[in-house]
Amino acid sequence: MNPFAAGLIARKPVDRILADSAAEHEGPQLKRSMGLGHLTALSIGASLGTGIFVILGEATPKAGPSVIVAFILAAVTALFSALSYAEMAGTIPVSGSSYSYAYATIGELFAWVCGWCLLLEYGVSIAAVAVGWGQYINELLRTLFDVELPAAIAAPPGDGGIVNIPSMVIVALACLVLVGGATESARLNTAMVVLKLCVLVFFCAIAFTAFKSGNLSPFMPFGVNGMTAAAAMVFFSYIGFDAASTAGNEAKNPTRDLPRAIILSLGIITVLYCLVALAAIGAMPWQEFGGSEASLAKILTGVTGQTWPSVILSIGAVIAIASVVLAVMYGQTRILYTMGSDGLVPKVFAKVHPRTFVPVRNILIVGALVAVLAGFVPLGELANATSIGSLFAFALVNVGVIVLRQTRPDLPRAFKTPLFPVIPVLGIGFCVYLMLQLEAPTWIAFAIWSAVGLAVYFGYGYRHSRLRTAERAAS
Repeated sequence: MNPFAAGLIARKPVDRILADSAAEHEGPQLKRSMGLGHLTALSIGASLGTGIFVILGEATPKAGPSVIVAFILAAVTALFSALSYAEMAGTIPVSGSSYSYAYATIGELFAWVCGWCLLLEYGVSIAAVAVGWGQYINELLRTLFDVELPAAIAAPPGDGGIVNIPSMVIVALACLVLVGGATESARLNTAMVVLKLCVLVFFCAIAFTAFKSGNLSPFMPFGVNGMTAAAAMVFFSYIGFDAASTAGNEAKNPTRDLPRAIILSLGIITVLYCLVALAAIGAMPWQEFGGSEASLAKILTGVTGQTWPSVILSIGAVIAIASVVLAVMYGQTRILYTMGSDGLVPKVFAKVHPRTFVPVRNILIVGALVAVLAGFVPLGELANATSIGSLFAFALVNVGVIVLRQTRPDLPRAFKTPLFPVIPVLGIGFCVYLMLQLEAPTWIAFAIWSAVGLAVYFGYGYRHSRLRTAERAAS
């Protein structure tokens, strides 16, 4: 094999990844300050946002009451990949997440493509969620004061406005929290996660008082096809369970806590989604769901005859979305930190501040780019590309588990994926299936982004790779 091709599939040995993570490099390093609770809250914070507030209203008309089972099917689908993530996170407990796992198992080129896809997934999803935050701020203002922000400052050009100021504000606030330190941001995220969990429990407590079993019949009005279509739709409400794997360098006990946080967060989210779906459909006939983000608020108003419960729900939505912005932006900066440490992106992304022990310049650069996206760019179909990026990364992690079991069976594993190799193979199959369900514009956006990424890799990353530099020096 020629040296160029060999370089593309060069793998960074697990032992070296772990040694680099533990080594005392020049300058300050990330600080280990997160326990199991913080890590679990990080994954919940990245997942539990607009999904349950919006997706239930969109999926219920497709499946009827069987949308409850659709959430369970989607959770099982996510579980296949979550188990693989748990094994890899316990075996390679570093901040690169699926990028680092691909680097150790498939090679540098695939690792780069995976990391590049994650940059699209994280960056665009932060911007899209930030836009949603502005919409909920307007909803809250309308409910409380019967006023709303003018479109000129609440929507980007092309969507009827000039600049989306609320979305830029929430991104700036998230940056401010993140540059303050990992401990402080983890505590705030945990507090916000607890609040939004309480708000959804509050919704269930009220909705169950109006529960009518007749609303569950017929349970499957559109048959199995309707239920599986809804499952494919709600699957994307689970994306984010992997966020804990981006905190490998800041976890106190990463080998033990990362697998636990990933599985625990997915379990909590699944139970909550199913309870909310059951309570909502029991309190309001499924035929009245119409795809509006106000479906849950409409239920509370209908049950109580008052507006204050919907105000609490709107506040919960604002908090939920803010925590998603914070958690996902944290994950993106840590993946960039790892890529910078490997030399595949400029070293500025790997510079850690000596006082706060976080990559401040990294955070500010990411925040500025995301704020511009959220404030001035109508995202449209590009937002759907976050789904395909996530599924691609999930598939690579499942492949990585299989490869690493074969090449390094001797490695200590804090958690092992059960029923190997059935689980990772099913994980790959479901990821590919869901990718194929996405429409042509999403694939086009993904192809363009991948092409740009390859150009960046061959223009910069290939020549500056620390792995390749060390190999050249050794030869």
